[in-house]
Amino acid sequence: QVQLQESGPDLVKPSQTLSLTCTVSGGSITMSGYSWNWIRQSPGKGLEWMANIHYNGDTYYSPSFKSRTSISRDTSKNHITLQLSSVTPEDTAVYYCASKRQYKFRSWGQGTQVAVSS
Repeated sequence: QVQLQESGPDLVKPSQTLSLTCTVSGGSITMSGYSWNWIRQSPGKGLEWMANIHYNGDTYYSPSFKSRTSISRDTSKNHITLQLSSVTPEDTAVYYCASKRQYKFRSWGQGTQVAVSS
């Protein structure tokens, strides 16, 4: 069974770049048909899909985040990285990594809480 674990800083200052890592175990991030997604939930808001990277390396971004988001992968470490630049307090959220296959989310990490504050 594929398991995902997010990691990153608990606190980031405004205008800095947030970097998060999703470490995948129990399967390769190059498994055919899979995409690896970053999703967040801000206080009082619903889930927001941010970006994904597919098993073949193709990347897709939500228009809401495209201008300041970059998603990448390291196949040797079997992990996915998300960078979010120019953060503001509105980027305070729980950030989740999730796998998707055949249009369904299959596995979720437990999430990592990030606060943006000076």
